[in-house]
Amino acid sequence: MIRLLRLAALLVLAGAASAALLVSAGAAPAAAHNLTAGTDLRIAQTIAGTELTVIVKGTARVPGPLEIGVMAFQPVAELPLNLEVRSVEDGRTVSGVARAARDPRYVRLQVERTGPHELRLSAGSEVAVVPFRVLVDRGSGWDFLIYGGLFVAGLLLVGGLLTGALSRRTPAMLLAGGAAAGLTIAALVVVLEPRLPTGPPDGAPPSAEPQAGEPQPGGRPFVQGRLETVPEHPSAGEEFTVRVALVDGSTGRPVDDLTVHHEALAHLVVTSEDGRFFRHLHPLRTAPGLLEVRMRADRPGRYLAHAEVEREDSGGQLVTESFDVGGRPAEPETPAPPATPLLRPATPVAGRPTTIELGTAGPPRPWLGMTGHLIVRSRDGTFLGHVHEMGSSGPRLRFTFSFPEPGRYLAWAQYAANDRIVTMPFTVDVTEPEAGR
Repeated sequence: MIRLLRLAALLVLAGAASAALLVSAGAAPAAAHNLTAGTDLRIAQTIAGTELTVIVKGTARVPGPLEIGVMAFQPVAELPLNLEVRSVEDGRTVSGVARAARDPRYVRLQVERTGPHELRLSAGSEVAVVPFRVLVDRGSGWDFLIYGGLFVAGLLLVGGLLTGALSRRTPAMLLAGGAAAGLTIAALVVVLEPRLPTGPPDGAPPSAEPQAGEPQPGGRPFVQGRLETVPEHPSAGEEFTVRVALVDGSTGRPVDDLTVHHEALAHLVVTSEDGRFFRHLHPLRTAPGLLEVRMRADRPGRYLAHAEVEREDSGGQLVTESFDVGGRPAEPETPAPPATPLLRPATPVAGRPTTIELGTAGPPRPWLGMTGHLIVRSRDGTFLGHVHEMGSSGPRLRFTFSFPEPGRYLAWAQYAANDRIVTMPFTVDVTEPEAGR
């Protein structure tokens, strides 16, 4: 009887270990660029003159609740935003109102089905239409073995204890052995489950073969982009729209398969030719293949625009254009004082990594999925680079960047602190590598 109780204790410990493995196996992080069932969609938007991050929380079931919040990164007085979620497949629509704040308060809407949806976000006359999918994990086919093994092991363990209490040792040992086998199977499947094949979640896009004219396996081509301003000749101090139109070069159709990268469908960097004006914006998707954002320039002159986009099954690319702003200088904004970065080496060499460190006014908070961003432009505007903070501790930012050619570069480091985006401009002079080194 004592031996039987010891065996039972070991089996209980094994079951606890299996349960712990099961919990840890279910907490795997989501891939960086691919949303999976249960993960949150975070997408930056420049709307109503402010920087926002819209958060669509993953839902566990349908019909069920879908929570949407809006986080503000610039001072806003409880900016209200109208929300409308529409199922693409049946047209069913639900709506609500969210208020942008530093700590978002979530609006709960009811969704009835999985699959493609659109979130219509509006503030005043500005409207963004964000495509997303409601995904629900349909469960692994291997769950039956895990939970079935644990259930059978529990029944056999109870039966073994009762049989042993009645002094029937041989049946008791058989039942205990069966319980051990059930636990072993369950634990083995838990360990191997991440490597076992699983089906796609409910609501995932079908994996059909491409039709005639569709992109073939092996990746989609880069987009053909056209960037323009509305009106065509904006004036300093007046609001205008920067519009980016994207089409597929092989079909001529609008490109509507941009992937969210660094928490945005697109990153638009607008700088004046002399570098005194800088904006890092996140255009609104207003229609398939069409991105728009409103802005103002405070002085006349030539401006450079670089739009970073990334297409599904393709790669990141830049859509680059320039435009002219006329009129008289508007009331200039107070420029940020130039930052003084710590460079290693002190004199950067073209083609070799340079470490750039800058102090911050307090600990940064995450923005666009990172604690810091570094945007680098060549003086003539033909080159633009964008890298992210490397994870330094305390109130500091640290980047590593390789300048492609010698010359002077304009640079802007950005981070979020409290309720605003902080931009630190500076310049870097890069030398040629020494001959033979």
